[in-house]
Amino acid sequence: GGWLLLQNCHLGLEFLSELMDTITTTESMSEGFRTWITTEAHPEFPISLLQSSIKFTNEPPQGVKAGLKRTYAAVTQDHLEVSNMPQWKPMLYAVAFLHTTVQERRKFGPLGWNIPYEFNQADFSASVQFVQNHLDDMDIKRGVNWSCVRYMLGEVQYGGRVTDDLDKALLNTYARVWFGEHMFSEKFCFYKDYVIPKGKTVEDYLQYIEQLPVIDTPEVFGLHPNADINYQTNLANETLSTIVSIQPKDSSTGGRETREAVVQHLADEMLEKLPPDYNPHEVKAQLQKMGAIQPITIFLRQEIDRMQHVISRVRTTLTDLKLAIDGKL
Repeated sequence: GGWLLLQNCHLGLEFLSELMDTITTTESMSEGFRTWITTEAHPEFPISLLQSSIKFTNEPPQGVKAGLKRTYAAVTQDHLEVSNMPQWKPMLYAVAFLHTTVQERRKFGPLGWNIPYEFNQADFSASVQFVQNHLDDMDIKRGVNWSCVRYMLGEVQYGGRVTDDLDKALLNTYARVWFGEHMFSEKFCFYKDYVIPKGKTVEDYLQYIEQLPVIDTPEVFGLHPNADINYQTNLANETLSTIVSIQPKDSSTGGRETREAVVQHLADEMLEKLPPDYNPHEVKAQLQKMGAIQPITIFLRQEIDRMQHVISRVRTTLTDLKLAIDGKL
C-alpha cells in the first residue's frame, strides 16, 4: 500500500520498460499502491507507460499576478520580519517582481530573451538571501550600496545564467531602473498601477497581488504592445498542433464515424452556411446611391473586398478538403 517515487526517469529510460513489465505482470497489488514518476519531456520515453499513466505537468504561472502569488505563498511572516530595516520589505517585493518578469519574458520568444534561460526558484532564493545579508551588514549612515545590489542581481544572481551581451544589458537595465533610493518614493512604479505595496503581513501583500490584472500588457515587461500578437499566434499554433497530434491516428473508431467522415460532415455544414459571393454590379450600384466619394462608402468598399477574399478562400479550402478526403484532389 506504499507509494514509490522515481525521480528524473529521463536519465534511466531502459529501466522504465522493466518497470512497465513489473506493473503489468504482477498478479496481486494493493489498492493503495501508487507509482510516481518525474521526468523531463523525452522523445524516447516508453509510449505505453505514458498512455497508461495519469499525467501532471508543473508549468510556471502565467502573468505577474500568478507569479507573485506563487512567490509570496512560500514567504512566511517570520521571513517577512527577519530584518528590521525599512528597506527590507520593498526590496523583497522588487526582487519578486524581477523574478516574475524575467520568467514572463520567456514566453515572447526572441523578443523577450535572445536565449531562453532557465530561471528558477533558486535564483530568487539566492537573491533574497543576498539582500538580507547586505541589509544586516549595512552601515545605517551610508545606506544601501546600490552599485553592489545592482551588480549582484544583474551580473551574479540572475546574470550568472545570461550568456548573451544584449540579454545582459537588458537585465542590468532592470536592476538600474528598479533598484535605487527612488524605489522608496511615493511616485515609484514598475509600470502604471504596478507599485510596491506597503504592508506588514504576508496577507497584506497577497491582498494587493489579488487586485492586479489577470492578463498583463507586454508594456509591463518593457515590451511593445504588439509583442503580444506574436505570443498569441505562437500559442494558438502550439495548441492546435497539440490537439492534432493527440487525435486517434486509425481511420475507424470502433463502429463510430471515422475521422474523415466527421470532417466531411463539418465541411458540408460550413459550405451550406457560407454566403454567396458579392455581386460586383449590385455592390457598385448600392455604393453609388450612398455617395461614391464619401469616406464611409470608400471604407465599406474596402471591407467588402476583404470579405469577398475571405469567403472565396474558405469556399476553396473546404471544397479542396472534401476532394482530398475522397482522393480526387
